[in-house]
Amino acid sequence: MSVLLKNVINCIWHAFDSLQNKDLVHKSKLKVLTANIGTLLDLYGVEKGLDHFKSSQELSFDEFRYYLQHEVFSSLPKTVTLPVIREYEKKISEVCWLVCRKSLISRDKPIFDDESVFKLFRIYCLLADLVQDADEPAHYVVVLQPSEAGIVAEQLVLCLGLRWDTGDWEALGSSIGQFKWAAFLAVLEAKYCDQQLHSKALVEAVDEIYDVFIEDIIKKGYLYKRGYLLPTMREYWCVLQPCALTYYKSSSQKEQCGRIAIDEYCSVEASAGEGRIQKFQVITPERTYEFGTQDHKSRLQWISAVRQATALSGGVESFQRRARAYRRGAGARREQEVREARMRLQHEVRARLAAEAQAQELAEMAQQDNKKLEELKTTQTELEKLLQEEIQAKRDEEIVRALQARVLAEEWERREELERLQEEQHKMLEEERLKRKKFEMLQAEKETQFREAEKRLKELELEKQRLDEQLKAAQEKISKTELTAQALHVHLRDMGPGFRNGERARRAISFVPTTKSSSDTLIDVRAVRHLKVISQDQKL
Repeated sequence: MSVLLKNVINCIWHAFDSLQNKDLVHKSKLKVLTANIGTLLDLYGVEKGLDHFKSSQELSFDEFRYYLQHEVFSSLPKTVTLPVIREYEKKISEVCWLVCRKSLISRDKPIFDDESVFKLFRIYCLLADLVQDADEPAHYVVVLQPSEAGIVAEQLVLCLGLRWDTGDWEALGSSIGQFKWAAFLAVLEAKYCDQQLHSKALVEAVDEIYDVFIEDIIKKGYLYKRGYLLPTMREYWCVLQPCALTYYKSSSQKEQCGRIAIDEYCSVEASAGEGRIQKFQVITPERTYEFGTQDHKSRLQWISAVRQATALSGGVESFQRRARAYRRGAGARREQEVREARMRLQHEVRARLAAEAQAQELAEMAQQDNKKLEELKTTQTELEKLLQEEIQAKRDEEIVRALQARVLAEEWERREELERLQEEQHKMLEEERLKRKKFEMLQAEKETQFREAEKRLKELELEKQRLDEQLKAAQEKISKTELTAQALHVHLRDMGPGFRNGERARRAISFVPTTKSSSDTLIDVRAVRHLKVISQDQKL
């Protein structure tokens, strides 16, 4: 049955978590847990299928849950009453608690006894959710929402006779976030259960909230009941649940005196009282039961509680599970309403900002219009003063319109003129750009020529230096040759006129040195010419 597995899955996860090693549990351990669960459900041998389920010797929680759903809980009858389901839940929770008890009750300063911790554990599993871990999607964790934990804490505090601070819990819940079992138990013990409180008070408070959340007790208290054989009104301790109204001899609930089945076919009505007893009747298909209270207010409360039990008697879901689902739905609806309200508020804010911006624009436009209006009024006044003596009031308007038309025409003309000037300016800029480009090309060409001229000038300077050196060398040789010629001339003159011309020429020629360079050849030619001139002078 999927409903039963859904109700006990949190308890089974805690048992699995206490056995696991790196998110896996060996089949041998799971066979023991499965065998105990099957025995509680009157199913025997359901653990044997684990040997052939999957090829590995270890199973993850998803695989174990799949096996329980299809091999164990699917064998249960589809139609099971709520009391039977509640009894199955209690037995399975006890088995799972035996498996995980050691790891869940270990803490430094315990305040609740082990039995109270087990009852709180069942309440926690009832209201908590099995979710995937955000860091490891393959790993599951059971967490309790702060709102649900606040309901349990508030009931416990009120049962202890203490004052509940909603703001303090909201601050604590926002700081902790989702409650795991250890954090939930630590908060209840450290913050709301002082060590000075009597242990019996703590046990009674836990029993009270256990009756509310697990046993689905809608109301309990003393009622007068008319007997079936003896028509006297006797006082009993009555406990009302969605499926039954049970009455005991005392509030210890050890000796049950009777049980009235409550279903959708039952009804409750007020009846005439006897003295101080205020009566009401519980009408079932089998018979009518008559009860009584000591005051009218208590009677109204019991009538309302029985009607509520009648309305909740159908189905296989307990009252607290339906209430939790209703709270979740209400919370989702509230969140949706909050989101819609935020969206509407944002839309209204945007609309208001847009309206303010539009109003500001209109105000600016109105201010500009007022300025223009003042200017127009001033102009109109001046024009009226100027034209008042010459023309009539009717022509004033025509002249103003003509002036406005002319101003508009002039404005268009000026705009056209400005566009024309702008086009001419663009053309001039384009021409200037082309000229600049040509100038840059010409400048680049001139720079190239200038560099070539500089290079040529450097070459010519080097050539000039080389020729200057050659000229200087030639001049030195010429000066040497002239000195030689002078010496020769002196020598010939000293020898006298009797010396023969041929002998002189040979000596002169033999005296002149010969070289292989062009400058030396030039010197030799000049020397020869000089000697010829000398010889001609001698002949003369």
